[in-house]
This record gives sequence, C-alpha cells and structure tokens, in this order.
Amino acid sequence: MTTIRFKALQETLHRSPVIIKENKRRSKLFAENVFNKQAMMQHMTKEAYQSVIDAIEFGAKIDRKVANQIATSMKDWALSKGATHYTHWFQPLTGTTAEKHDAFFETIENGLAMEKFDGKQLVQQEPDASSFPNGGIRNTFEARGYTAWDPTSPAFVYGTTLCIPTVFVSYTGEALDNKAPLLRALQAVDNAATAVCKYFDKNVSKVNATLGWEQEYFLVDSALAASRPDILMTGRTLLGHTSAKGQQLDDHYFGSIPTRVVNFMRDLEHECMLLGIPVKTRHNEVAPNQFELAPIFEEANLAVDHNSLLMDVMKKVSQRHQFKVLFHEKPFAGINGSGKHNNWSLATDTGVNLLRPGKTPMKNLQFLTFFVNTIKAVYDYEELIRASIASASNDHRLGANEAPPAIISVFIGTQLSSVLDELENVTKGKLSPQEKTDLKLNIVGKIPEILLDNTDRNRTSPFAFTGNKFELRAVGSSANCAGPMTVLNTIIAKQLKEFKIEVDALIETKNLKKDEAVFNVLREYIKASKKIRFEGDGYGEAWEKEAKKRGLSNHKTTPEALKAKISKKAIALFEEMQVMNKIEVEARHEIELEEYTMRIQIESRVLGDIARNHVIPTAIQYQNTLIENVKGLKEIFEKDFKKYAKEQIDLIQKISNHIAEINSKIEQMIAERKSANKLEEPKKAEAYCNKVKPFFEQIRYHCDKLELMVDDNLWTLTKYRELLFTR
Repeated sequence: MTTIRFKALQETLHRSPVIIKENKRRSKLFAENVFNKQAMMQHMTKEAYQSVIDAIEFGAKIDRKVANQIATSMKDWALSKGATHYTHWFQPLTGTTAEKHDAFFETIENGLAMEKFDGKQLVQQEPDASSFPNGGIRNTFEARGYTAWDPTSPAFVYGTTLCIPTVFVSYTGEALDNKAPLLRALQAVDNAATAVCKYFDKNVSKVNATLGWEQEYFLVDSALAASRPDILMTGRTLLGHTSAKGQQLDDHYFGSIPTRVVNFMRDLEHECMLLGIPVKTRHNEVAPNQFELAPIFEEANLAVDHNSLLMDVMKKVSQRHQFKVLFHEKPFAGINGSGKHNNWSLATDTGVNLLRPGKTPMKNLQFLTFFVNTIKAVYDYEELIRASIASASNDHRLGANEAPPAIISVFIGTQLSSVLDELENVTKGKLSPQEKTDLKLNIVGKIPEILLDNTDRNRTSPFAFTGNKFELRAVGSSANCAGPMTVLNTIIAKQLKEFKIEVDALIETKNLKKDEAVFNVLREYIKASKKIRFEGDGYGEAWEKEAKKRGLSNHKTTPEALKAKISKKAIALFEEMQVMNKIEVEARHEIELEEYTMRIQIESRVLGDIARNHVIPTAIQYQNTLIENVKGLKEIFEKDFKKYAKEQIDLIQKISNHIAEINSKIEQMIAERKSANKLEEPKKAEAYCNKVKPFFEQIRYHCDKLELMVDDNLWTLTKYRELLFTR
C-alpha cells in the first residue's frame, strides 16, 4: 500500500471538508465587485457616466478627457474593494483568458508614491502579440498588439485585481481574440433584426442576442487526479478499464448532491454572485462525479465573458476544496461526456422575446418570421455550425451517449412541425376575408401563446427549439461560447438581411401588402429548409442514411469539419457581414488545425509514456511473481506441476502477449507521428487524425486488459471506480 495511487486514496478518504457558510442574501451580494451602472452612477460625474452609456448603447467614442475621469472613478472604486493592480482581461485564440497585472502604484518626486490610473491605461494597452496564436497574421519578431476596452462588458474586481474586459487586435488591426468577431456579429444581427422588427413594431430600435449557457463538468479529488499523468497533461483518462458500476442505474442524475461537492458549489456561487455571474441552477448530471450549473439568460457578449470568467473561477475554487475540475468533453470512456448547451434567442429593447409566440396574430407572424429565418439560416450554413463546435476533445463526445451527432439538424417538435407543414401547403398565400386584423391568416393566429412542453426535448438534436429559444446542444464543455455564437449570429444576420430584401421587393414590384409579402417569403423558406428538420433519433444508422439522401453533411472529425470555415461561401459571409476579413478567417482555421494536431500529439506522447513506464513495468512485476509461483509449484509437484500451474502459465502467456502488443503498437504510433511531423497543415492534422489517433484505442485495449489481470496492490494508476466514486 505504498504506491502513489494508494497514498492518494488514503489522502482523499481522510480529508476534512471545507465548510462554507453564507451570511448574506445573494441578492445583496450580487455584482458587489462589478463596476456596473449602479457603481458608475455613484462614482462618476454625470458627463462621464453618460459618455459610457452612449458608448454601450450607441457605440459612441469616448473623449480622452472624459476617459481620464472614468479611469479615476474606476480606480477609486477598485481601491475601495481592496484592489492593488489592474489588468486588461482578454480572450486570445488559446480558448482561455489572459491577463497581465500592473500595479496602480507610481513613484513621484521626493521619494513619494501614489496610486495612478488614467484614461490611456484604461482604453488601451500593449501586450506582446507574438506569443499568442495568430495564424500567420504576425511574425515572431513582430510583437506589437493592442488590447482595447470593451465598455459593454463591465469591469470587475477579482481578488486584488481590477479586470477590464477588452478586445485583442494585432498592430495591423486584425482580431487576435474571440471577443472582437463576436461583437461584430452581434452588431450585424442587431442591425438586421431591428430592420425586420420594424415590419411589426416601429418602436423597436435595438435587438440583443441573448445567451444562457449550461456548464457541465466533472470533479475529481486533486490527489487522485495527481496520480494520473494523463488527467494532469491532457484533461482526460487515456486508459482505464470501465468500472463495474457506472451510470447504468441512473442513480446519480438529479440525486442528492454530495456534501463535499455542495460546499464547493456554495463557495463557487458566492464568488459568482460577487462577480455578477447570475448562476441559478445546480445539480448532479448523469455520470458519476459529473455536475452542471446554469445561469439566468444575459446579453450574449456579457454571457460569453461570464462563462469564460466562470471557468477561471471554478479552477481556483476547486483547488480550495482539493478538487480538480475537468472541462474535457470526454474525460472517462463509457459514460456521458460534458457539453455546454448554448440557449440562444433574440430580444428587443421593447422587452419582446422574438422567439416566443404571442397572443395576437401579428405577434405570431413576427414569431414565425424569426423562427423560420433561423431554421433557414441553419440549413444554409449547417457545415459552418458543425465547424464552429469542432475540436479534438469534442470529437470524442459527438454522437456518444447523450450528446448530439455530428450531423446538424433542427428539432422543433410535433406542434410546430404541423404548423409549418400546413403553412407550406397554402398555395396562394391569400388572407382570409374574416374580421379585420393586422394579419388575417387563420393558421398563424392559431399558434398558442405558450407552446406545450409535451412537444418534448430531443436530446439527440444538435439544434432544438425549446419553447422560446433555440438550444445549440453540440457545443463542447471546454469551448469558448464566442466561437459558435459568432457563427450563429452572423448567419442569422445574413438570413434576416436577405429576407428583408425579398419582402421589400415583393411589396415594391408585386404591390403586395406587407403581411402578404412576409408570408409568401416565409412559405418559400419553409419549403427550402425542410431537409434540415428532423424529429427522430439522431443516433440511429437510419438517420445517417437519410441525412445523406437529404444532402446534409456528416463531418465526424475536426480536420474534416474545419474545411467549411475557409470555404468561399464562409469567407464571403463573414466579409459581407463585416465580422471577419479573409485574413482573420484563414488565421483561425490555421490556429484550430495546429491546436488539433498538438493535442493529439500530446496525448500520443502521454499514452506512450504511461503504457511503457507504468503499465508494462507493473505487468512485468506481477508476471515475475507468477513465474516464481510456477517455479515453486514445479518443485512441489514435479511432473504434475502443469496440472496445478495451468492457470498461472496461461496468465503469464496472456500478459506477455498484451505487453508485446502494447510495445508494437507504440512503435507503430511513433513512426506515424514522425511521418506526420514532416507534413504541413492541413495534411499534418489529417495524418494525426487518421494515422496516429487510431492507435490510441488499440493500445488502450491491451492496457485495460492488463489492469484486470494484474494484482490490484501493484497497479499504480488510480482506477475508474476510484476516480468516479471517491468523494
């Protein structure tokens, strides 16, 4: 009982829980450490406050003199919260967040010092751009890049640091982060949706995309995680035999949350409240040691920032509770992986959710307009949506257990399916001669205010309508929501723009009334996008065949899926909507391919190391014990020893076979890796995907067989049953 594994188990079982007591209502704690509108009103002059509001709502530029006032107010507020440093907090193309802390401290004359922070330091900083992924936009020796303040996402104090959300761009102006394209996409969808809304309500002047993410994750005791090199290096287990008990009894899902986990959750939620992250829901997920939390919906840019911040906070809080939080989409084979469902909708500045049916026919037509246009956009750009959620880790999850498949389809439920089918079959699109209302088409008026919940939820659908929003279920748990949200809002903006052009053309050239023109265009969209709608089991082989007949893509690997990002169609889309130029699009494609390659490369190296330095030596040690046992039996039983040593001899032979296979497969994998390293992207990524990665399961198979054979006291790697059920 002296291995790292058993020491880790002993340490885990003797832990004292970190007790968290809540002494203040959460409504009082909420956003206490956020420089939001309320804090700005208290600390700023009217001129400075109005300048920030104008920047947030209208994109107005902030005068440098006013910026100094804002910076002084922000500094004073931050100092009152115990801050000693400030940082421009940004989201480079690493998928994580980045920050460089500078002290407010400055020296002045006569050896004196003071706290200083001015408008220039607030509005713009210059971090080194050469060390972040840039996809060839910058050479290594061209280091200059800029972070620029995003006033639409409020600054906050975390620990002793004032964090200022910013965009990150190169010296030549190209976006080097996830936030800048998202902000452009949100502006595009605002413009397009507002223009369409004016068909129904002239008072609408702004439309916000809203987002509610659901973050799934695993918790593993930190000592147990430290005994697994694969978890530490890759975030997942590269080998390990399935536990006899997994999730088959469904006893973990929504079950009583373990005390130690509840303490972690309380601590996390307390931090979230202070930072203005409106977390509301927590529960056990399906797999053992898997959990979920979800917030109240927010404006999409702020929601993305909050999710990125949350993941940072979760890592730090989990350390206090001796946990390691795993965001990998598939950290354990054979049980559910983790996703980050992105619940998306559009809301007007008049307080209307555009994807919620209303009581009146006019509001139903408004709902149908945005509902049908969304489906049409997904149909036209399904490959791009698939590319937006592609990653080495998410490839493991898509199509496995509860996750949706790689085929993008839209689920809308039986009720709305029948509505769209009926609308499709209205041949002339005439309005009924009944009572005079803004819209007299009977079928539109029949859509209820609240859709029935019994339209059900299709867990195998990547893009499902759930009553008043669409749920993009295919996003991976480790992903930055900005990527898929940039794509989704861009394609919706493009579609709404095209819709308005077509409707206006019918009004002007065919002399149709507005409502009649709207309906006629929608009817054609319903027909055109019907192939993307699917209500059945997304896991079935029958759906794969049917999807192929419909012309839908089925890109099962990241290198294959990412091709859609640099298609002429995608580049034209991003450039037309002014979200990204060709250089920015191609740079992201290159970065994502390189990341895929490096992740598979790292996993390959780690797997080879564990197999040769943990599994094989342990197996040989046990094999030597068996050999000594056989020798002893031979001395005792002499001629009849084979009769008594048969099982041991068979086991020795099986162990030898597995060891030989492991070594052989590792050698082959290394050879393929060396060959792949000579290639350039994208062929390099494809080689790692198709030539290197297939060895993972082959090597794992033999390692996992040895785990069942070798004496448990000798096995050095913490097993699944311990990782998943020790809390």
